[in-house]
Amino acid sequence: MKHISISAALMLGVLVLAASCNDEWKDEQYERYISFSAPLDDNGVTEVYIPYTRTLKDDDGNVIGNEYATADSDGEGESDYDLPVIVSGSTTNDRNYTVYFAADPDTLAILNDARFQLRTDLYYQDMTQYASYPSSININKGEDVGLLPIKFNFKGIDMSDKWVLPIKILDKTEDPTGDYDYVSHPRKNFAKAMLRVFPFNDWSGNYSGTNQKIYITGDDANASAVETVRLYVVDENTVFFYPGTIDEDRTDRKNYKVYLTFRGDESSGVIDFECPNEKVKFVSNKTASYRVIEQMDATQDYIKHRYVIINNLDYSFVDYTSVSNYEIAYSASGTLTLERKINTQIPDEDQAIDWD
Repeated sequence: MKHISISAALMLGVLVLAASCNDEWKDEQYERYISFSAPLDDNGVTEVYIPYTRTLKDDDGNVIGNEYATADSDGEGESDYDLPVIVSGSTTNDRNYTVYFAADPDTLAILNDARFQLRTDLYYQDMTQYASYPSSININKGEDVGLLPIKFNFKGIDMSDKWVLPIKILDKTEDPTGDYDYVSHPRKNFAKAMLRVFPFNDWSGNYSGTNQKIYITGDDANASAVETVRLYVVDENTVFFYPGTIDEDRTDRKNYKVYLTFRGDESSGVIDFECPNEKVKFVSNKTASYRVIEQMDATQDYIKHRYVIINNLDYSFVDYTSVSNYEIAYSASGTLTLERKINTQIPDEDQAIDWD
């Protein structure tokens, strides 16, 4: 009898479980939330690379114009980015949503204080002035992802500042009287986007600096090198860099910007240098040149390697701020090399480039 009772109890339990699980897969497993697809890195931001100018290309990939060109503007410096907005859930979205957005300077201020504290020179700057986007988008029934179209105008932007575009999803917690019939994701880094925006052109990016030697003028026997030299966008054919070992962590980095203008075509040419700050005493001792080499990957035939090589780099300058009332003269010479890996199967330039 004992064995029969146990068996009966087990059978009853199975029946109850089966009844409770009936068609459970058809029901939502957890509450739907609205969130951004903008995962944060270790610095609390999402790095986004956007063409300095969004261009139009023909079927062969040749640039035939600028996408945002109008009768009043040639469209240079104007670009865009689509920020994904997600309706979470384990089943397909079964209703229509109108999702609302706003700038979020308060969260950016909190991020700056947490990351940099008293180093205000390292603070991320709010780039809302360079961007525009609609206050709402519609996500229709049957769709799990919508796109927030962001328009940028990079003309005149100073990339010696670290620009972040802060955006948040609005819901009833922001304005109980608003028309927000949805819930933003309770994890704040899902309901907010901190976009660390890097506009790029053909010449900008992280160059390998291992073939460049940097030394106190007259003491090249004790030369050193830096692993990377970053070239920042100014306009379509101009970038700037910080000479020697100066980088974006320097409080006075803006004093040392050196502009490089690429004159030539897509394969080769020469580079003009200019440093607006006369106190730096920047001198280019040779005519630097560049060449571009493109080759397909040996094993992945859809990956194209594009190399920009700067030759005959030879310059001198002074660091006049590290030591009060004293100038330290530096020289640098060698070669800088930029590599971009491009997935030729992806039509959008910014998505095709591997930025890792």
